[in-house]
Amino acid sequence: MPTNEDLRQRAERLRLYGLLAHWAEARDAGWAASLLDWEESERARRSLERRLKDARIGRFKPLADFDWIWPTRCDRAAIDALMGLDFFKDAGNAVVVGPNGVGKSTIARNIAHQAVLQGHTVLFTSAGQLLGDLAAIDSASALRRRLGHYAAPALLVIDEVGYLSYSNRHADMLFELINRRYETKSTLVTTNRPFSDWHEVFPGAACIVSLVDRLVHNAEVIAIDGDSYRLKEATERADQRARQRRAPTS
Repeated sequence: MPTNEDLRQRAERLRLYGLLAHWAEARDAGWAASLLDWEESERARRSLERRLKDARIGRFKPLADFDWIWPTRCDRAAIDALMGLDFFKDAGNAVVVGPNGVGKSTIARNIAHQAVLQGHTVLFTSAGQLLGDLAAIDSASALRRRLGHYAAPALLVIDEVGYLSYSNRHADMLFELINRRYETKSTLVTTNRPFSDWHEVFPGAACIVSLVDRLVHNAEVIAIDGDSYRLKEATERADQRARQRRAPTS
């Protein structure tokens, strides 16, 4: 059972100054502990709701429904370790590499969601959204503020690097962002291109070697191989519709 001092310290952490001003009355009435429980519970709920909204993870399939058999190569143990968020301890990074449709984004969204549930701040964005947002800013001071926005979360997820090509300016901004987060915050990147091909994603950019070097230092790199699961599902749906059309009607 919590002591009077324990309860008072909880009230101080919550900054319930009205309650503290009438502490003796609340303590003697016996409802101080219940009020603190209600306040902590409601604040935790609101904090989770706010962090989920700010994370912008979107809808996703839980890993419990992930078809681990479909990929020809997929290190499930390594993905489970990422879900445990151990890489947060040393501000490590994670990179998931694989062709289109093998579940990279699904894995990234699940890790991001787990991080939010564990109390961390998270931001999920595609590479196109991130770099398009930064490139649209022409004021140096506004750009610094926006870079600070992306540098702030405990976990930044940059999805779909490699699906588009970018200019040298885009590459410089991505390098600046990764450099700001280097060894201070964790970054998770999904990409359909091996690092050796990133010079084609950012053609002519001088900073790519340094960008990749900072990204992969103290990082878990997971490669997934296989055919597109989305294409598999689409084919199955088409086959099912065809069977239904052929089925005799009574």
